[in-house]
Amino acid sequence: MAYDEHKHASPSCITAGVLVISDSRTVASDESGKLICQMLEENCHQLASFKLLKNDAASIREAFSSLLSIPELKMVIASGGTGLSQRDITVETITPLLDKKLDGFGELFRRLSYEEIRTGSIMSRAVAGTIDGKVVICLPGSLKAVKLAMEKIILPEIGHLVREASR
Repeated sequence: MAYDEHKHASPSCITAGVLVISDSRTVASDESGKLICQMLEENCHQLASFKLLKNDAASIREAFSSLLSIPELKMVIASGGTGLSQRDITVETITPLLDKKLDGFGELFRRLSYEEIRTGSIMSRAVAGTIDGKVVICLPGSLKAVKLAMEKIILPEIGHLVREASR
């Protein structure tokens, strides 16, 4: 099957979970997680869960495990904890759990980020992959980064990602 045929055979609506990982945000002050939820729902995707967590490895692992145990859930999108500070531990916590890593996601995200923030894009550690046939995406916490990833990468490929990961 060619790329277009794969995309055509992919689900148009999926169920996802969203995690915001931040020591500084609250449910009231979080904009990035809300934007992910809004953009998913506006594009006919179902939201299984939304959680806000602190930068704590055990809490992050537990939240991912809980979400990934939901049978109908096909994707987890996390926002935050991907920077360079010592408290940013999302990448170190999730990467060892990945069955497969999608290097192209981070590469493309940084290339697109470069168009907006120039050399600051080198500090992005956005990562994606699969765990037990489900797609996992870890994004920076900034609103602009989330909007960029959702518009330019995730929403255009969401069904195709899920189809391939679950085969």
